[in-house]
Amino acid sequence: MARILIVDDSPTQIVNQTKILKKYGHEIITAESGTQGVEVAKAELPDLILMDVVMPDLNGFQATRQITRNESTQHIPVILVTTKDKETDMVWGKRQGAKAYVVKPVVESVLMKAVNELLEN
Repeated sequence: MARILIVDDSPTQIVNQTKILKKYGHEIITAESGTQGVEVAKAELPDLILMDVVMPDLNGFQATRQITRNESTQHIPVILVTTKDKETDMVWGKRQGAKAYVVKPVVESVLMKAVNELLEN
């Protein structure tokens, strides 16, 4: 299965997303900030990244932009997983390079549909 990086400053969100993904056999790596997420993405080169948006220091939009515009990490698909549910947020997220957008609270079927679609490509 895939190695998936979860970037979120909420331990509860990390635990919830990890439970869902491990149920489907995925290996999980975590980061607790946008800055750490960018560093871990460069070091570990995961197959997929789940990125929160609202985080201190570097927010998820900024981190996604750095990951998707860096030569060594631009091939890694990013799914934004966030409470920001406005159409403008979704459009902005895609402009930063995100391939999909999942609104919290995370629904397992919605998350896994996005994950599976991106891992198949």
